[in-house]
Amino acid sequence: MSKGSSAPITRDDLEQGFAAVQTGLKGKVEDRKNTLVTVATVAGVVLLLLVFFFGRRSGRRKTTFVEIRRV
Repeated sequence: MSKGSSAPITRDDLEQGFAAVQTGLKGKVEDRKNTLVTVATVAGVVLLLLVFFFGRRSGRRKTTFVEIRRV
């Protein structure tokens, strides 16, 4: 439709517009899917390692050593 047209917007017009937007987004996501999966995997591994090492450090600080001596 042109800008000067005063015809009402129909349901079919809206469906065509939404379908075009959805198709464009699907194409972009498919193109970058491998990159997104790789980035998400690396971020997950880094997060897991950070949690592990901070938890380990915290556990070392809270550990109590008891020394038993025989007299």
